[in-house]
Amino acid sequence: MGVPAGFKLNTELARVLGMVSLNVIQVYSTIWYFIGTSILGYVIVAFIIVGIGFGATLQFALFLDLVRLVTLHVTSLHWLVSVLYSRQIQALASLWRIFRGRKWNPLRQRLDSYEYTVEQHVVGSLIFSPLLLLLPTTSVFYIFFTMLNTIITLLCISVEVLISLLYVTPCYEIFLWVLNKTRFPSGVWFSNVSLPDEAVVSILHSNHARLGELIGPHYKNVFSGVSSSFAKSMAYSVLTGCRITSNLSTSMPAITPWMKLGCKEYWKLCHDSILESTSAQKKQRFC
Repeated sequence: MGVPAGFKLNTELARVLGMVSLNVIQVYSTIWYFIGTSILGYVIVAFIIVGIGFGATLQFALFLDLVRLVTLHVTSLHWLVSVLYSRQIQALASLWRIFRGRKWNPLRQRLDSYEYTVEQHVVGSLIFSPLLLLLPTTSVFYIFFTMLNTIITLLCISVEVLISLLYVTPCYEIFLWVLNKTRFPSGVWFSNVSLPDEAVVSILHSNHARLGELIGPHYKNVFSGVSSSFAKSMAYSVLTGCRITSNLSTSMPAITPWMKLGCKEYWKLCHDSILESTSAQKKQRFC
């Protein structure tokens, strides 16, 4: 696998990890080559039909699922290498605590002093040395696949943000605002006009809402579900080999629930509404 960035890799471990990675990438690329050439036209037609019938948000959602499906081999390899890297880091941390005479107390969530035997120190030294020497090799593969997975994650988060913004954008209100701004008043103000006979006349004017005032309240609660420590937790996950979240957890406005109404109740409501409207018209005529 060479000497990337000057790191001297373990030949056997690098050969095994490189062979597994190349085989997975080659097999997955071959499968997608044969599948993609046969269904690419159908996928494009499906995207067009979905966009016409259900809008751009569903198109972007399908694109997001397609990206995750196409990059499934990269995500799987990153998961495999991250498991190996995280277990190696945890083992090194545990063995380092043996040399310091400390032990992790899971009940009190703290480090306590502990006396280890000579045999435990010897076994810990024998395991610690190869794990520490193999760490650069594992780290190189982990950094490479983490970079690829981070790019995919940022792409998925960007598409999710775009879907959220499109979902809450008041398109109809923006269209009305462009046609006639007077439909959206935003306060009043007076202008004084002086007359020749020393009289002052105040003229009432109406302010029109700006575009930011119109769409601002709709965007206010979109990112309320995003944690303030999202970047910190993501950096911690990258350093420790934990799973990196691929969604931003944006909040969507509540959808009005469907009302289940039978045919009999529906026609009864129509009949009652017609009777009430006709009775109201008769009362207006007599009045």
